[in-house]
Amino acid sequence: MTKTTYRGLKETVFKALPLGSIKPAGWLRNQLEIQANGFTGHLDEHWEDVGPNNGWLGGDGDSWERGPYYLDGLLPLAYLLEDERLIEKVAPWIEWTISSQRADGSFGPTYVKTVNTEVGNHDWWQDFIMLKVLTQYEEATKDERIIPFMMKYFSFLKKALVDLPLREWHEARGADLLLSIHWLYERTLNSELLDLARLVQKQTIDWSRIFTKFPYWRKQTEWNHRTHVVNVAMGIKTPAVFYRQTGDEGDKEAVYRGIQSLMTYHGQAHGMFSGDEWLSGTHPSQGVELCAVVEYMFSMENLTRILGDGMFGDILEKVAFNALPATISPEWDSHQYDQQVNQVICNLAKRPWSNGPDANMFGLEPNFGCCTANMHQGWPKFTSSLWMATHDGGLAAVSYAPCSLQATVADGKNIELVVKSDYPFRDQVTIEVNLKENATFPLLLRVPGWCSEMKVCVNGEVQHVQIDNGYARLVREWNPGDEVKIMLPMQVHLEERNNYAVSVNRGPLLYALPIGENWVRVHERERFHDWEVYPTSAWRYALINGADFEVEEMEEIHYQPFKTEHTPIKLMTKGKLLSNWMMKKNSAAAPPKDPKPYENAPIEMIELVPYGCARLRIGEFPMLE
Repeated sequence: MTKTTYRGLKETVFKALPLGSIKPAGWLRNQLEIQANGFTGHLDEHWEDVGPNNGWLGGDGDSWERGPYYLDGLLPLAYLLEDERLIEKVAPWIEWTISSQRADGSFGPTYVKTVNTEVGNHDWWQDFIMLKVLTQYEEATKDERIIPFMMKYFSFLKKALVDLPLREWHEARGADLLLSIHWLYERTLNSELLDLARLVQKQTIDWSRIFTKFPYWRKQTEWNHRTHVVNVAMGIKTPAVFYRQTGDEGDKEAVYRGIQSLMTYHGQAHGMFSGDEWLSGTHPSQGVELCAVVEYMFSMENLTRILGDGMFGDILEKVAFNALPATISPEWDSHQYDQQVNQVICNLAKRPWSNGPDANMFGLEPNFGCCTANMHQGWPKFTSSLWMATHDGGLAAVSYAPCSLQATVADGKNIELVVKSDYPFRDQVTIEVNLKENATFPLLLRVPGWCSEMKVCVNGEVQHVQIDNGYARLVREWNPGDEVKIMLPMQVHLEERNNYAVSVNRGPLLYALPIGENWVRVHERERFHDWEVYPTSAWRYALINGADFEVEEMEEIHYQPFKTEHTPIKLMTKGKLLSNWMMKKNSAAAPPKDPKPYENAPIEMIELVPYGCARLRIGEFPMLE
């Protein structure tokens, strides 16, 4: 596959398919339906911040980021599910936004009222989010108003940024604006957009420099836009977005060095780095904010598109299948602000975080409402990124979650691919190739980094494929009714953590010891209550070094698989209850370096479930010889 410089903007390795091209199936569609029946489909009815009085609907309520954040997940969810009720919810936001554009090209509420203060309309951040919403809307509907609207705004912004440059939040998050500028340039080829892009790059925090020589290798203790966990999760894609403009290999390399540094100094077992507001080290009881989870997923989706490395798909899956479901209730009617890998109690209590005592409770708006508004993009954008197009008329599988997609291949021939799988809970994937006539094109299949013996068959015949950049490349003449079968053998892998502790992985799933949960309602509302969660079973177990792991698969995948009692798969192994692993500051202390079992404590058979199934759990264990 050739990569070219495209009139001043370097071509991406893959191309995103328009919103709606990929439709979820199986357990993934169920997640979107649960989301639609829970928070996302009803939040505006129960939370004033995104209700009818929101500034983005013409009201005098919140007019900063919360309305655009909410829409950034609501809109793709509505069109992926083809849900008319949700589409009708989206429409007033879009219509008001388009009608709000003023003669100079600016748009949105004229006076931005935020949760903290009131600032003039030169707080650009809320505009950046709404622009991302509009690009998705145009892809889904082909509304001819969107491109002229954006062109007019960007003409305004090019002049306005001279006197009112990026600062604070928007200085950290300039790449999110660049994504929309690049999107529009690829459709119009208007060179003035590249002039604006260079100006925005100049005013954006130089994340390439930060990630190249990463200075934040200790737990941070004070506020900084460069260590704020959500800014960092957004910022990791910035060097790659810059790379499209500069062609500088140093920008590209900064992404890899940044990820390596983040996981070395702040990495957590579920694939995220810590950040209970700012980067907080590797202790498994440090938290990570839900906003950071969904934004890191969005960054990985864009890094996959821009750089085409299968590694980013590995990270995306690890976060999506573990950190995302673990921090939201199975019914999608409460969520946490911060989750912990070793989470033994969720209650109102002070912890060694910068956030408030309610930050790990489940509820409508624990600690701060940004996550209440922003959490909705996780599953929908993941769905839209399951497959991407190549520049030589092919398609690339980023993840093997169940779905179907409509696209064009080869010389514009229409194709439907149907992905039948229970991945990541099972290791087999079937892809049906539906064509009206024969077509020759490449099919790129991501080879997960954890899989050493991936097997690909076409119509029953084993294929010998070339692997490049984490993708197996299969080029052939495809016929109507062809069938691709993929085997992804999953082995249990123990990852060494700090204090001689380990995490247990199998395929893209992290496994955890589930702790019995007693949910206590502490704030009752008409809907979306607040809860404390108390343990009802022991959690202070060490794993026995060298013990086997027995895999148990349930017969069926439940409608909501991310729930302990519905877990599709279990690992059985041996452990012992410890006497010297205690609570510290209302959380589990670090796994002891010298684990000591109770005297005469028996070796017990313990059950591990996928991390996302358990809201109370141990995901990082001491090891006992």
